[in-house]
Amino acid sequence: MMNNTLQDEFETSDQRADATQIQSAKVSDEQVINWIKSRRSIGNLSIPAPTKRQLEAAIECAMSAPDHKKLQPWRFTVTQGQARHELGRALLAAAQAKALREGSELEERSAEKTLKMPLRAPVIITVVTRMRYHEKVPAFEQLLSSGAAVQNLILALQAQGFSTVWRTGPLANEPAVKSYFNVGAEDYITAFVYVGSSHCAMPARGDIDTQGFVTYQNGL
Repeated sequence: MMNNTLQDEFETSDQRADATQIQSAKVSDEQVINWIKSRRSIGNLSIPAPTKRQLEAAIECAMSAPDHKKLQPWRFTVTQGQARHELGRALLAAAQAKALREGSELEERSAEKTLKMPLRAPVIITVVTRMRYHEKVPAFEQLLSSGAAVQNLILALQAQGFSTVWRTGPLANEPAVKSYFNVGAEDYITAFVYVGSSHCAMPARGDIDTQGFVTYQNGL
């Protein structure tokens, strides 16, 4: 969650700052970079949840992700309230079908846990990659574009003071779940983004060591 000082710099007392106001706040590059590095996934979330306006603002940010040939391969479904129970039933049906296919039986404890999974946050944003054929845009680029959209979504929600966790899991692309979200056989459920508020103090992220992960190539 963005600290109060930085959040105050991004917001006015009455409405979110526009581009001119953000510029006048003089948030430094270092502050923005450190804020992005402070992002943490938080598993159990509660109210308050984002308003419709806040969700739409975050989705607009998601849809500004890099998108080769402007295919817009992403789709978003916002699940909240009682609809979370319906999603839980779809996940349970998927788990039961998967167990049957594998020649096993879903234990009662696992069934109950699966049914209650969507209740761990007040809002779940399901991000789907809708694959489209294009001779210059291979499938992996469309999946990467959806991944970039999810990251933008998470950061935009964080900027508005909310916590998130990006989930998928073995049930995400099971037929019963795809059917629930009307996802085609060639398409993918890329993320379940759980969204809400966290009232626990998260430990600061340690220093990030890039050594061993980056190679610099310099021309003559």
